[in-house]
Amino acid sequence: ALALVENMCPPQLWLLPWQELPTLAPSAKRDLLGERAAPPCQHWGFGEQRGWPWQGALGGTGGLWLLCEFPHQLHMTGVHADRKCFGQPFSMLGVILILTKLYDYNLGSITESSLWRSTDYGTTYEKLNDKVGLKTILSYLYVCPTNKRKIMLLTDPEVESSLLISSDEGATYQKYRLNFYIHSLLFHPKQEDWILAYSQDQKLFSSVEFGRRWLLLHEGVTPNRFYWSMMGNGREPDLVHLEARTVDGHAQYITCKMQNCSEATRSKPFPGYIDHNSLIVQGDYVFVQLTSGGRPHYYVSYRRSPFAQMKLPKYSLPKDMHVISTDENQVFAAVQEWNQNDTYNLYISDTRGVYFTLALENVKSSQGLEGNVMIDLYEVAGIKGMFLANKKIDNQVKTFITYNKGRDWSLLQAPHTDLRGNPIHCLLPYCSLHLHLKVSDNPYTSGNIASRDTAPSIIVASGNIGTELSDNDISMFVTSDAGNTWRQIFEEEHSVLYLDQGGVLVAMKHTSLPIRHLWLSFDEGRSWSKYSFTSLPLFVDGVLGEPGEETLIMTVFGHFSHRSEWQLVKVDYKSIFDRRCEEEDYRPWQLHSQGEACIMGAKRIYRKRKSEKKCMQGKYAGAMTSEPCVCTEADFDCDYGYERHSNGQCLPAFWYNPSSLSKDCSLGQSYLNSTGYRKVVSNNCTDGVRERYTAKPQQCPGKPPQGLRILTADGRLTAQQGLNVTFLVQLEEGDLQRSLIQVDFGDGIAVSYANLSSTEDGIKHIYQNVGIFRVTVLVENSLGSDSAHPFLGFPLITLEGSITFTFSVEGMNTITVQVSAGNTILQDTKTIAVYEKFQSLRLSFSPNLDDYNPDIPEWRRDISRVVKRALVEVSCHVLVAVLPGLPTSAELFILPYQDATGEKKRTAANLEQISETLIQKLNQNLVHFELKPGVRILVHAAHLTAAPLVDLTPSHSGSAMLMLLSVVFVGLAVFVIYKFKRKIPGLNIYAQMQNEKDQEMVSPVSQRESIPNVPQSELMSPEQLVDEKLEVHPIGSISTAAEPQSTKEIPTYVNG
Repeated sequence: ALALVENMCPPQLWLLPWQELPTLAPSAKRDLLGERAAPPCQHWGFGEQRGWPWQGALGGTGGLWLLCEFPHQLHMTGVHADRKCFGQPFSMLGVILILTKLYDYNLGSITESSLWRSTDYGTTYEKLNDKVGLKTILSYLYVCPTNKRKIMLLTDPEVESSLLISSDEGATYQKYRLNFYIHSLLFHPKQEDWILAYSQDQKLFSSVEFGRRWLLLHEGVTPNRFYWSMMGNGREPDLVHLEARTVDGHAQYITCKMQNCSEATRSKPFPGYIDHNSLIVQGDYVFVQLTSGGRPHYYVSYRRSPFAQMKLPKYSLPKDMHVISTDENQVFAAVQEWNQNDTYNLYISDTRGVYFTLALENVKSSQGLEGNVMIDLYEVAGIKGMFLANKKIDNQVKTFITYNKGRDWSLLQAPHTDLRGNPIHCLLPYCSLHLHLKVSDNPYTSGNIASRDTAPSIIVASGNIGTELSDNDISMFVTSDAGNTWRQIFEEEHSVLYLDQGGVLVAMKHTSLPIRHLWLSFDEGRSWSKYSFTSLPLFVDGVLGEPGEETLIMTVFGHFSHRSEWQLVKVDYKSIFDRRCEEEDYRPWQLHSQGEACIMGAKRIYRKRKSEKKCMQGKYAGAMTSEPCVCTEADFDCDYGYERHSNGQCLPAFWYNPSSLSKDCSLGQSYLNSTGYRKVVSNNCTDGVRERYTAKPQQCPGKPPQGLRILTADGRLTAQQGLNVTFLVQLEEGDLQRSLIQVDFGDGIAVSYANLSSTEDGIKHIYQNVGIFRVTVLVENSLGSDSAHPFLGFPLITLEGSITFTFSVEGMNTITVQVSAGNTILQDTKTIAVYEKFQSLRLSFSPNLDDYNPDIPEWRRDISRVVKRALVEVSCHVLVAVLPGLPTSAELFILPYQDATGEKKRTAANLEQISETLIQKLNQNLVHFELKPGVRILVHAAHLTAAPLVDLTPSHSGSAMLMLLSVVFVGLAVFVIYKFKRKIPGLNIYAQMQNEKDQEMVSPVSQRESIPNVPQSELMSPEQLVDEKLEVHPIGSISTAAEPQSTKEIPTYVNG
């Protein structure tokens, strides 16, 4: 007998009244696995995303091999079996199809195939070779997932390219020749006759007649990157999503109708190219990846809305991402961050899939046989929001459980007694139960863990008790209350099957020796009885059980010796029960988490069969009742940019500015002002604290202009005499519609505009003379102003060595640098502070900060602000600059200050005194900050300062200091210019004096994530840069405002 693997058919359609199967393959016909790639499996997500990699799964043993299709075909070139799913239990119309193949070792190919059909659940079989062609060699068998009466067979492409179609459950076939070779098929999830076929030469075809006629849709389609539209509202069912290569080798995301995919009718929902092999369409979501500046960026479209960049925490800097689930209008993703190698972080999104918050850090990962990444995360069947995960902590792997989609995680309480009733002394958190969470790739083995939708409280898994997960001393454990308590059931690994909706558990020992016995439990694993299932010991190769309605049949298959054929043993447990369960045989059971009944905002009560009742359950009843709970703080997770601290509060992360939410709105509009919390998606709680924690609509505050950027339409800051130059004005923040814009082109001509919208098409201007023009743009409203001063024209200065400049007064100064290479100019602007007297001190940090240091400019600027806040109690007038490289260090500057009258309040002695006070506080470990929840960083005074940034000796002149500034400020440019004079003909430096009172030299980090930032460590030395290729970015991606956007930088502070 043979049972279906779970998920092959809808739960209400599973049947299996088999009797006995004849031996179809003599020992001379050894059935082996094939070499081809697996055909598609309707997005089930196994193996290579759409197919199951069976190569090598059976070894070299011959004989009869049976396999139920999933839901149309699993790739095996041994014996294949498919069976019919019907709406009525124990229907007498059950059909089983078996495809056998003969593999010739000498020829290295399939030389013969046979098709067998049974209409009495396997009691008798008819050979159908004469109906498909006596000389026809078949390769694959497909069953339509929405109409099981329709069957499709593919011929071996090495012999011919044809398909055979049956509409009567495989009784008769019609043959159709093809002009292409099918590599895989994808059936429509609702329309039974719609099919997509992917050819071996990467062409995609469609059919609306179940394969009788085909239409070419597109060429150059990426393997496994084509999808039917799967939107929940059923819109556009004939829409096809695909990833295709362009003529020049790029990848594009394309959508078109299945019967009309001409160039004129195709759509390209994502602007521009995407990374190869990155398109994913899953439910209401579409995902693509685009790498720029050496970093991958991920984009999502929800319900076919315009794409938005997926917002992870600012310094996650992902190397890899896997979309785990899009259930219940939420994206669950595993992200490998820049400092991770064998672990991933779990993130969960808002409804649109844009803003992600951390669910669990450092989840263990491993490499599969096919090179695929496997995350140690298991979603418990039947209970919404319940997951198990193996987390790596200090090189130890521990198992955690959550009942609310990752908001809260806890260790598993170990059993109180062992299998023999001896007490187990295991105290949380030092000792707990740890489980192996690998789900089997082979449907004939149960894997390390199993749960079922029809038995929501029962989980069976292998694991161990102790301080960490181990591969030694593995036992089997079961829970019948959804993970609250566990029992040890075996001291060795067993395969466990669920029969009769979990009313019967069947266990069979994992061993390389032949066995005769199995174990049964009728009380959710509390007690077990031993049964013999065969008269002769059998080498068990697999067990099949069907979790369908009323099913009490399982199949054990294996061989008596290594030279014998496959043996199948049918085990039917129906005779054990003498009646069906009635209402009084059941009891209510309430789902809970360590006594807390409100889970995901609802109280859910299920019904269970009483353990002392031995009756057949039949149809699964599901939850009896579900009652919403009053909302509490536990129903809310931290919103994007916020982190949960030990006191339970959600506070902004060090890199996040909550006011940034309102930056894109204008006065008179409104936006949702986050409270720092967001309700867990699919949580059903009502009232309570919901109003307090829900984001509130708020009127957009008037904002002064900030982040002004001036670009040219062609991205170059050069002009040709007598031709139009189009300037583009961009503003990151501010009341856009109520800002006055004044533009001085630098040649004596100036214009004004009433608001920014009037400049959407650009500001055009013609220069009549040749030269360098200082363009001044001023944007102002009633709250403030911002200006930018790009320089336009031909380079007139070439830096041959260095340039010096002496500042005459104290204050804030803006320096602009342009480097020209051909028609491209790289421009950057920095603001520096000039003081006559100040003190500096080198700072160091506790070593754990290095673990979170990606060594990029943005991070250093953000940490500088955090350190300055930690020091503000000692002195308000300080500057902090975190330096590039590891170990992490910083330079602290103690500055003079003035009162409103301009009188200086600090003398050199005052600065020295403050410096000594700071050193004393630092040496007493009184200065510290929390980088993230649970990560405390101490700030120390470094005792040795190697090559200080600033030399305070009197002999250090302003000219010499600016020479240092040139080297430090220009970064890569200065070093490379010395070595690449011929490649970079021009370097221009402009200085602008500003009378700014603000002493904060660390500017806010730009939100423009498209600008690549290269770690300072990549600069190396001038000698190491000789053989490196200079990367020059178009001026269009570089800020010309006073905000620093340098791609390679060292903090710059000078003594005037």
